[in-house]
Amino acid sequence: MTTGTNHAVHTVEDVRAAVARARRAGRSWAALGARDRRAALLRWKRSLAARADEFARLIASETGKPMHDARAEVLLTVVHLDWAARNAHRVLGRRRVPSGLLSLHQRASLAYRPLGVIGVIGPWNYPLYTPMGSIGYALAAGNAVVFKPSELTPGVGVLLARSFGEAVPGHADLLQVLTGPGSTGAALAGAEGPSGVDKVAFTGSPGTARKVAAVCAATLTPLLAECGGKDAVLVAADADLDAAADAIVWGAMGNAGQTCAGVERVYAVESVYEALCSRVVDRARALAPGEAYGPLTLPSQLGVVERHVKQALVDGGTARLGGTDALRALVLGPVVLSGVPEDSPVVTEETFGPVVVVNPVRDMDEAVERADASAYSLGAAVFTRSRAAGLALAERLGSGAVSVNSVLGFAAIPSLPFGGAGESGYGRIHGEEGLRAFAAPHAVTVRRFAPPVDLTSFATPGEKAARAVELGRKLHARF
Repeated sequence: MTTGTNHAVHTVEDVRAAVARARRAGRSWAALGARDRRAALLRWKRSLAARADEFARLIASETGKPMHDARAEVLLTVVHLDWAARNAHRVLGRRRVPSGLLSLHQRASLAYRPLGVIGVIGPWNYPLYTPMGSIGYALAAGNAVVFKPSELTPGVGVLLARSFGEAVPGHADLLQVLTGPGSTGAALAGAEGPSGVDKVAFTGSPGTARKVAAVCAATLTPLLAECGGKDAVLVAADADLDAAADAIVWGAMGNAGQTCAGVERVYAVESVYEALCSRVVDRARALAPGEAYGPLTLPSQLGVVERHVKQALVDGGTARLGGTDALRALVLGPVVLSGVPEDSPVVTEETFGPVVVVNPVRDMDEAVERADASAYSLGAAVFTRSRAAGLALAERLGSGAVSVNSVLGFAAIPSLPFGGAGESGYGRIHGEEGLRAFAAPHAVTVRRFAPPVDLTSFATPGEKAARAVELGRKLHARF
């Protein structure tokens, strides 16, 4: 899981210099018309698509994931960049908004302006797709970006910046990359004094997010934090169990379970519980670790997975497949647990490995209650043959995104925002909300004519102003 390439360890001084370069480049980028920014980003998009295999090979080399997973990651990246480039002006451009009866003499408009320089701190599990959910949208919104990739996947970040410079040579400094350990990312957030960034977009653990938030708070630097999940799948009595099992195994075991919105918990009604467990086990047993999915990218994660599985068995859970025997190397065998108490760590904490817990519930009410009991609130899925019932359940769930009769369906739809609450963090990437996350609203009013009663002038007689205010009060008290 390495390219054998050495990368620089950037210092605090390097961080500040990179932010300064990005800011200089950002001025000309922000001054470009929306059409020119769109054209530049689409040139980059086409370049990424043409170089998909080059990126995929590097992703696979640094993470250990199979090429088919790496290529899919590149495709998702391209899809999101395309949407951001094509929709930025529609979402952020100036538009008229209603002035209201009290201000009919004013023409009101709203636009969103770039923040300046965005600091992006990326993860290792999806080293291209995840950070590009911030990078691509921030660039489309007119910002410059300084990107600190994970120290496990620095090459992807370096190649990303190089590809941008080659596709958009006139603005090569717009995307800066800093490599190094966690201290480099901390410096970008401002741990060693203000770095100069105007917002930080962070992806990582809740514990690290708290440290980044504390650093950002010192300078009132806004933070967007995506901190993982403990996603649940709810399976109703009328669900297509074969489809549900297929989706559960893919959602739980894909990328060796190292997916923030991956499936870690399943709640199935009692009448179909055993049949679902049997199908999940059969599909998981058929997987070939090392081919279907790769190893744990972060070696220390093996200890977390082992602790969770062992404690689940101590707590009374059953290993339907795998168990501790599956935990003998970084390429783990799939583990399917059932009947695990809801307070066991494998249910309450993010496992981030090819492990799934399937527990029975009386009905969908209990399933919703258990799903929402988690401290995480990122994604969820519902399986039922009734689309109406599925939508109703989705409305009740507290997670930021829900898929009905699929898992992770929202990840490939760039118009949908992505993010959660609680231990899953705050803020949104992707979609219109993702573009606005990297822009500041700018309100403008233009006086069209003199109003009959000007309430913003001392020249208006007090009695006349009082009558106008009383008329407005009565109007609103009545309607």
